[in-house]
Order: sequence, then structure tokens, then C-alpha cells
Amino acid sequence: MSELSRLNQYRIMWVFVFFDLPTETKKDRKNYTKFRKNLEKDGFTMFQYSIYIRHCASRENAQVHIGRTRSNLPPYGHVCIFQLTDKQFGMIEVFIGQKEAEKPDTLQQLELF
Repeated sequence: MSELSRLNQYRIMWVFVFFDLPTETKKDRKNYTKFRKNLEKDGFTMFQYSIYIRHCASRENAQVHIGRTRSNLPPYGHVCIFQLTDKQFGMIEVFIGQKEAEKPDTLQQLELF
């Protein structure tokens, strides 16, 4: 596989995790915190409140992180996981109020084997 195809914008993926978890009881808040901290430990960063994103070098790598997220799902609440190609993510429009904000930085990630 050539270097060009390995780093293709259609091969590099972004994984999004959206969640709406209950926080009514102490146990609910503990489950919420544990889920969020597991996302952060796995390299996800907050994009917006209750929306976390992670840059992945390939579809296979994205599946690894999706699997980890699935294994840490809390007992209650709503969680949505989806992936976008780097090309699709590059077309995002972000606004703060009515003013367009800067697009999030695309991570440059090196793979060493």
C-alpha cells in the first residue's frame, strides 16, 4: 500500500460519541463521570458538551475505539456513535452565535512501527 493511499482523506476517520445520560441520583452521576473519563482515557476530546470526538488513522483503528466505547456503556441513558471520513469532517461549519468560528484543528498523527 502506498504512503499516499494510507493517508488518504477517505481512509482517515473521526469517531463521534454523543450522549445524554441521567444525572438524577448519585449512582447516575457516578456512571456519567465514569463513561466520560473512559472516553477521555481512550483519547477522545470534548467537541461540545456531551459530544466527544477522536481522530483515527484508519477505519480499523476507529473500530477499535468504537468497541472500547461500547464496552464502557453505562446501564442507562442514550449514546450515539458514528464515524466520518477526514474529508467529510473537513467540510464542517462551526458557529458561535451568528459568527462563523474557526474549524477544529485536524490532528497530524504519525504512526511508528
